Amino acid sequence: MGEAVAERPVPGAMERARWMVVDTGVVAGRYLSHLVRKPDEVVGTLLIPVLAVLLFGFVFGEAMGEVLGEGGNYRGFLMPGLFALTMAFGIGNTTIAVVTDVGRGVVDRFRTLPMAPSALLAGRSVADVVSALVDLAVLVLMGRLIGWQWHNGLWAALAGLGLLLWLRLAFTWVGIWLGLVVRSPEAAMKFFSLVFPLAMVAETFVPVHTMPGWLVPVAEWNPLSATVVAARELFGNPGGAGQGWMAEHAVGVALAWPAVLLLVFVPLAVVRFRRMSR
Repeated sequence: MGEAVAERPVPGAMERARWMVVDTGVVAGRYLSHLVRKPDEVVGTLLIPVLAVLLFGFVFGEAMGEVLGEGGNYRGFLMPGLFALTMAFGIGNTTIAVVTDVGRGVVDRFRTLPMAPSALLAGRSVADVVSALVDLAVLVLMGRLIGWQWHNGLWAALAGLGLLLWLRLAFTWVGIWLGLVVRSPEAAMKFFSLVFPLAMVAETFVPVHTMPGWLVPVAEWNPLSATVVAARELFGNPGGAGQGWMAEHAVGVALAWPAVLLLVFVPLAVVRFRRMSR
């Protein structure tokens, strides 16, 4: 009789989880190293919010301050909206990056490596959230330069920034799913145009109650509005104490909306990724 062949031990759950974390870190590091070598991508992401600060804050600031009716501090009202706007625009960056990697065969090359399959998607999401943290740091610094500040203490301010990053994480997975579905960066740009209605029909630039009556419920239940109102409340900025059920429970809604988006789009992205590997 031939010698018995020793079976290769199957890694346990803890070992698989450890390798998942390690692989995710490696993938995230790859994406972040690309941003270091291509700072123009970061500059491009920040260009629209920076221009919005200059245009809305200085050109339209006085007129918009009268609309607020709260001392005319429109810049204080504006900055949390721009923070959230930057998080929303990240959908486009994620979608284009993912569809580009798919088109160049990067995803196929990763799939041939001995690594956790889900680490590719998880690493992308981690890298995008870290990139968003850099974006927020730059915008906070710029806001401070034009006079914006938080009034409820450091911990409340950090909680507000945490809500913004929580929203960015959810939008990241929307972008990952779109990047796996669309066929080209050009098609991704067309989908990115849908972000503008999401960003504008919200509490980003003007109070919801100044919009047409039929548009108010849509704007109030926009995921972006919940995060903006909650952030203003935590920062102690004008407009933080809105009206209606959503405004009264803004922090809870701002926690719930991204959770719902993650519950929907994480499974969709994972299923789509597995179908591509067949």
